[in-house]
Amino acid sequence: MGWLQKIFKGKRPDRFIQLLIQQAEYTVQGADALLEYLKKPSKKHADEVSRIEKEADEIRRILIAELNNTFVTPIDREDIHALSRAIDDVLDYALSTVDEMYILEVQPNEYLRRMISMLGDAAREIHLAVQRLEDHPTVAEEHAVRAKALHNRMEKVYREALAELFHRPQDINHIMQMLKLRETYRHLSNAGDRWDEAANTMHDIVVKMP
Repeated sequence: MGWLQKIFKGKRPDRFIQLLIQQAEYTVQGADALLEYLKKPSKKHADEVSRIEKEADEIRRILIAELNNTFVTPIDREDIHALSRAIDDVLDYALSTVDEMYILEVQPNEYLRRMISMLGDAAREIHLAVQRLEDHPTVAEEHAVRAKALHNRMEKVYREALAELFHRPQDINHIMQMLKLRETYRHLSNAGDRWDEAANTMHDIVVKMP
């Protein structure tokens, strides 16, 4: 390929950025699948979250392997690793949420719907942030800020859900349901925390960029 062809062909996307984009895309799919489970709880929908989580894990394994075999990276390798881990953790918590809901027969409620909806919105913001990171870092940071705002809103719903949950327990069966729901809420809150961590890492990356 001649030099003129190279100019018109444009810059080749960085491999690590592309892998992070794939990871983030799977997380969007996982959040959507989790919301579908809430709409219609079934083993089929639970298995779909598990399938997506396994495929995302494979992308992360490839990223870590390439990271270990690459001397020069476009951004700090610690930041690549931290961002990848945070994105991966979100899907892990999505899977643990749907697993416990299915096994413990936790019934969907409005608090769960609101939290999972915001989790999906944050997933989309981080996905967009990673897509814009290479060419438009300031736009990437704007999406990261929106993800942090969604995390804050999600934490508010989490606290409201806990307050309502522990308001005047009625009997032993009610207490058992409370304990099941508390664990489910906690998994989602932890997933939201990982989006906050991902957004913070995005900020660190942008600050370090020339």
